Amino acid sequence: MKNGSRKIVPRPVPDGDHQLPSELHPVLKRVYLARGIRGHEDLDLSLKRLPSPWLLQGMEVMVDRLLAAIRQQKSILVVADYDADGATACAVAMLGLRALGARRVDFIVPDRFRDGYGLTPSLVRAAMAKNPQLLLTVDNGIASIAGVVEAKAEGLEVLITDHHLPGEQLPGADAIVNPNVSGDGFPGKALSGVGVMFYVLTALRSKMREQGEFERLGLPEPNLAELLDLVALGTVADVVPLDSVNRILVHQGLQRMRAGRARPGIRALIEVAGRQSGHLSAADLGFAVGPRLNAAGRLEDMSLGIRCLLADDSAQAMQLAVRLDTLNRERREIEARMKDDALLLLAAEDWRTDQSNGVCLFDESWHEGVIGILASRIRERLSRPVIAFAPGEDGLLKGSARSIPGLHIRDLLSEVDAYFPGLILRYGGHAMAAGLTLERTHFDRFVQAFDEHASRHLAQLVMEDQIHTDGALEAGDFSLELARSLRLGGPWGQGFPEPLFHGDFQVASARIVGEKHLKLQVKGAGIDKPLDAIAFFPDNPAEWLSCSQIRLAYQLEINEFRGLRQLQLNVDYMEPLS
Repeated sequence: MKNGSRKIVPRPVPDGDHQLPSELHPVLKRVYLARGIRGHEDLDLSLKRLPSPWLLQGMEVMVDRLLAAIRQQKSILVVADYDADGATACAVAMLGLRALGARRVDFIVPDRFRDGYGLTPSLVRAAMAKNPQLLLTVDNGIASIAGVVEAKAEGLEVLITDHHLPGEQLPGADAIVNPNVSGDGFPGKALSGVGVMFYVLTALRSKMREQGEFERLGLPEPNLAELLDLVALGTVADVVPLDSVNRILVHQGLQRMRAGRARPGIRALIEVAGRQSGHLSAADLGFAVGPRLNAAGRLEDMSLGIRCLLADDSAQAMQLAVRLDTLNRERREIEARMKDDALLLLAAEDWRTDQSNGVCLFDESWHEGVIGILASRIRERLSRPVIAFAPGEDGLLKGSARSIPGLHIRDLLSEVDAYFPGLILRYGGHAMAAGLTLERTHFDRFVQAFDEHASRHLAQLVMEDQIHTDGALEAGDFSLELARSLRLGGPWGQGFPEPLFHGDFQVASARIVGEKHLKLQVKGAGIDKPLDAIAFFPDNPAEWLSCSQIRLAYQLEINEFRGLRQLQLNVDYMEPLS
């Protein structure tokens, strides 16, 4: 949660004609228009509106290779990643290939701390113990030049499905499907790793249907929509932009979950997270379900999370989900300690936002699996790009970077690498998030280089701290009806932000709950009954208890407790007025 003194800027709502349904609440219309929605077609989130999988470059070769592997019953080993996108992509690959007739399918996932990211030569050597004939990467591989060389030397076929940005050189795999390779014509460049794998399966199914493979194998044609709960979870958890393609995939997956048709593992994760399937939102996936799955890869071994997703038995799925929930609690404790350490470092270095540079933080005690979350928390606080580092093996430092809108962090690292060859050992990622590895002895030089290059880019951006909202609400808009319409009007997420409103309120009461959160009752102009509001993890919550007037930016939510449904303002930003 943000607090302080920031400028609140309502999102512009364009003038002109639109074809939005007349029955939509006027506030929801305003929200849609501000996000580029103009008519019925933009609101159609049915599967028929998905672009063809054959628009993805390399799909023909990929499908031919997989079809030949199924016909010959080759041993397929799925090479996963250790985050929620990689775990769900692995589960989708395993379940989908089995449904399409592959009988010898297994998976391997690298250990974050021992193996590092992606298909490395050491992971190939570990994979050989499973006697594979074909390696299929999911959510990784586009940067695995050396790993593919090692796999080919072992006589393996290598198929890469990924969505990360490629470098100047592509690996020498037998097939690559990635919407972000040069020349690819697929319109949905924001596909997650699990989204890419889902598309590969839909293309493979259509080719098998066309060639009569289901009749030859004596298999029923599978309904791949049954995998969309996994696709939705991985897409939201990876925080990729919810463009039109991803909105369809997430919407369809949420519909399955709300109808009680999710896989046992996802149902168990929803339950241990304290959420209700019937009212599930994309935010629940991003902030409650996804972190519990990610906890396995951060603290232990993502194989635990993948086994939960693959479980067919509800009791087994719940047992695994409880273990994931326990790991997530441990992760939160570690994160809290690391955040306190980071704030002390910033205070000791007298870091100020008017210096307009990036931030690099390192502590010998920090946990490698949690530095990504720490970087996100400090980025939110400072509105600057942040890299948090932790010690790795063999004298290396592992860094996790988080950026701000307008600054492409992966390209920034590429720029530093070009100016200072050898300073960064490895790097990769997206516009908003990236990972890198350094020699410990290079840390101070990297900090200076990152500062210099970040400052050049930041100088060209408007760095005023702003909170973008959907305007103010009228007194009559504070209703359960509007809150429900907004919840169902999504999915909301990265690139299609959840509706956020602002207003000035009188504080009727304030108290601290759960030691770290602030519970408020507020009144606004024309509002007779005080409204409940909650601010999660504000800085120094006790300092707000004496506030009598307050400016809030908030989401309109429905709080359900013991069968009661009440309106609640979930505070994203607050500023004292008196």
